[in-house]
Amino acid sequence: MAETDTSADTANATIETAAQPNDNSSSDTATSAPPPPAKPESKRWADEEDDPPEEPENKNDLPSISEPEVNVAELKITENKFLDDPEDSNISAVTAGDTPYTSASSFEDLNLSPEVLKGLYVEMGFKKPSKVQAITLPMILTPPYKDLIAQAHNGSGKTTCFVLGMLSRVDPNVKAPQALCICPTRELAIQNMEVLQKMGKYTGINAECAVPTERTSSTSIQSRAPVSAQIVIGTPGTIKKWMSIKKLGVSRVKILVFDEADYMLAKDGFQDDSLRIKKDIERFSPHCQVLLFSATFNEIVTNFVSRVIKGGGNKLFVKKEELSLEGVKQYKVYCPDELTKIEIIKSKIFELGENLGQRIIFVRTKNSARMLHQTLVEDGYAVTTIQGALTVEDRDKIVKEFKDGLTQVLISTDLLARGFDQQQVNCVVNYDLPIKYTSGPRTHDPEPDYEVYLHRIGRAGRFGRKGAVFNLICGDWDELIMSKIEQYFNSPVTEVQNTEEAFEGALKSAGLL
Repeated sequence: MAETDTSADTANATIETAAQPNDNSSSDTATSAPPPPAKPESKRWADEEDDPPEEPENKNDLPSISEPEVNVAELKITENKFLDDPEDSNISAVTAGDTPYTSASSFEDLNLSPEVLKGLYVEMGFKKPSKVQAITLPMILTPPYKDLIAQAHNGSGKTTCFVLGMLSRVDPNVKAPQALCICPTRELAIQNMEVLQKMGKYTGINAECAVPTERTSSTSIQSRAPVSAQIVIGTPGTIKKWMSIKKLGVSRVKILVFDEADYMLAKDGFQDDSLRIKKDIERFSPHCQVLLFSATFNEIVTNFVSRVIKGGGNKLFVKKEELSLEGVKQYKVYCPDELTKIEIIKSKIFELGENLGQRIIFVRTKNSARMLHQTLVEDGYAVTTIQGALTVEDRDKIVKEFKDGLTQVLISTDLLARGFDQQQVNCVVNYDLPIKYTSGPRTHDPEPDYEVYLHRIGRAGRFGRKGAVFNLICGDWDELIMSKIEQYFNSPVTEVQNTEEAFEGALKSAGLL
């Protein structure tokens, strides 16, 4: 059976996606069939299991799924008129070697092509570089194209940095992959593709999205033509598979980007896949420029990354105490039981939130997501829910509806904690606080996932806008987790009483009412 090829051709970018049945990226694999009763449900990144299996699942045993295409063009992004970092942001840059870099006060300072500049101004609506862009773009675009490790606040314009880097480094006349961007989830990969489509609209550069999909009427990846697009954005398992069966050639790759790089190179993340991809590329392209971007880099990952990057590379870091977004007010609400948490969602987040923008409620597990969704829907509340066990088609539909403004409240596991951009979101609720998988059962001392917490609250207050975060604290366990988070970031979180007046005051203080 011949493979169907119905690529979405918008903004002069050819977007094609193919399924990856054995994608090792656990967060971006979803199967519609339930697992056998005797076998525990597999753990996916961003979805913590209520009762995780003692032994990790062999991901190579996942069932085969098909390879149709996703219409990336339908997934809308909102224009960003201007990006900026917090005024008191203290970004520390460390350069390697003798290459001089001059901060860019305008995009014209970067010697970008007229086609790229037109995309920035006409399609993206940008005016000038944000602080992180002004510092990092000269490092990315100036020969000899040194590697870069870049940390910056959520919503500060990091995506623009590496998308501009990829668009500027590739040659449109060479019909072969020259830039590769690897992301932890298919949602983030598709979102980055959207940005590239808009920014590169006038360049004639082709791009392809390599993410898992599920359908029953497609054939194997082996039957498709080799990738000829200049830029490929995708998830690590799919990209690794395409490379292994020689459908994705990397001999001409000039630039390799890891988005959410701290997770991509963490031991409990996608370190093995990421390093394998990097090693395979460097066999053919030893001078390939590597860009690592994230809002968070813990000390262990930072030390590891510094050893991986050849010659040290250039580095850009922000102190962890300065990472909490200045425009986002953080609150904690003590709840005597879980029923109270649900009542707060109903009476405060829905009722008081009618005049707010969009809201995201983060939960820790798929079961919590299902329970909260069912409870709210049964009581007549309009809400959608996204988590890793859904089919990829359902996940795409839910994200599109939320980005199009058709839904106002979204329940999510940490699937959308990293990199999800939606400017209309100004309120985030941590129904469950994030903890590391290694924390074990509740009888043990819990270890908060500080990086995930920061990424979660970064979904509100995008690009310097106002936002509010409500952490629902239920019992001593949650209280201990919250206390550790406050100590880690050296940032006390204000307590709010469970009254309508107190919530109204908090929202007014956050500039939302």
